[in-house]
Amino acid sequence: MTTLIKYVLAALVFGLVLLAPNHPQSMNLDALRSFPLEIVVLLLLFWLLPSDARWGRTARISVVVLLVLSLIGRLADYATYTAFDRSFNSIVDWNLVNAGWLTLVASIGWPLAFAVLAVALLAIVVVALLLNWAAKVWCRLPMNRLARPWALGALAISVALTVAEVQFHRQHFAYNPPGEAFTARLSAHDGIQWVSTLHGLEAFNQALELDTFAGETALLSRLGSNDVLIIFVESYGRSSFDNPFYAQTHVSTLQMAQQRLEQKGLATRSGWLRAPMIGGQSWLSHATVASGLRIENQGLYRMLIDSQRPSLYHYAQQAGFQTMAVMPGIRLQWPESQYFGFDKIWDAHNLGYQGQALNWVTMPDQYTLGAFDRLVLDQEPRKPVFAQIALISSHAPWVPIVPLIDWNDVGDGTVFNQWANQGDSPEEVWRDADRVRDQFRQSVDYSLQVAFSYAERQDGRSPLIIILGDHEPARFVSQRPGQDVAIHMIGTPEQIAAIDLWQWTPGLIPDQDLPVWQMDQFRDQFITAYSDIAP
Repeated sequence: MTTLIKYVLAALVFGLVLLAPNHPQSMNLDALRSFPLEIVVLLLLFWLLPSDARWGRTARISVVVLLVLSLIGRLADYATYTAFDRSFNSIVDWNLVNAGWLTLVASIGWPLAFAVLAVALLAIVVVALLLNWAAKVWCRLPMNRLARPWALGALAISVALTVAEVQFHRQHFAYNPPGEAFTARLSAHDGIQWVSTLHGLEAFNQALELDTFAGETALLSRLGSNDVLIIFVESYGRSSFDNPFYAQTHVSTLQMAQQRLEQKGLATRSGWLRAPMIGGQSWLSHATVASGLRIENQGLYRMLIDSQRPSLYHYAQQAGFQTMAVMPGIRLQWPESQYFGFDKIWDAHNLGYQGQALNWVTMPDQYTLGAFDRLVLDQEPRKPVFAQIALISSHAPWVPIVPLIDWNDVGDGTVFNQWANQGDSPEEVWRDADRVRDQFRQSVDYSLQVAFSYAERQDGRSPLIIILGDHEPARFVSQRPGQDVAIHMIGTPEQIAAIDLWQWTPGLIPDQDLPVWQMDQFRDQFITAYSDIAP
């Protein structure tokens, strides 16, 4: 290898690492046309470092480590932008590493998941070795006394230009520099994000101490002795109405369900809520509804469950309800549940399901709701129930799809075994984005059919039923912007009349122009509507 080629290749290694994208939309050849301003800084820095001095070697290795960490950060951004449409927050998002791993395993299986992990780790090691080699090459470039002052001056100018580009992001320059400081800009963004996150956590801590209903009595008194069921439908968002591919199926299902509910004499209202996130972490939406605070990351969630803030379920307890959570996706210990005020938790182990699991889904939604009736609502005597129910059949990887069957045939769940291994595996489906979207369409439709069929069966008991989405699916699945989810209120005309002031849309198809509430508004609005207190 000639000397010139060696230096060019070493510089190319730096350039490619500095240009590595952090967003799926940047994964194209256009990114290679950019000139990273940081490359001049790096080359001059390594040229100035003494290769034979200990401090020079330490400085070289430190810079290489920082470059590798920067690259890992961009990979993390890439993953979270794909799944959650936002960058990775290194203060509060470490739980996503384990969640991402479990989702990967559920989607493509253990062997392929370990293969992906091994390839990723090997790639990072190879990049680190290449960066170290490139740094050594430029550190060994001869430097004489005459060249040093010029190199130092050029380094100062390059650093100043890079910092200025980060500060003004080009558009404020009278003269646009020939390149951009992409990596430096992302590093600056991370620093700003850390400060903003810490301030946000501090502000949230103060909000935990403030509660609209502190000291109030007669809360939720207008509910009487009727049960209240809050049913979350996994990944059910506005894309079910705005994306034509999904809407032609889901809207039709809702229209038919609306007709059947009206025939039962039930009233319905529908609106929009803005979820705190997209793509996953359903528990953040559950906590948002319960607490009346926007819980958009794990840091806020941890602060909430360590607090004394009353949840919606605490107020339901005070009103004489038996509170419970029906969580078929919970297979491990759930210590966080102690915060919410649930008298009873029904999870994957005590719902009595005897059928086979359906990949990630421990049991189909129809079994979950049927078991809830059998284990709770059919029991007499009992107190009125106020329950949070999480439906999970529309959780990724969206295979297999089971049909809605006669409720009398659900039994112990073994009837669903005939579909447990039916159809293509997740590994096959997830090789094709269009297949993924089609499976998503079918699985959400199944959950909607189950939820509204269940609501039809409850007309004799007259519960107040709230059916809502927890969040939109990942952006590549929803194929639309935004974080809105639909919410439906179902009950007797008298029960639904209590929310007339909300001016939500009659029926199950919320008006597209209806004002969107933040999801954290729902708790206080609900308590006010069903309590004998001034609005």
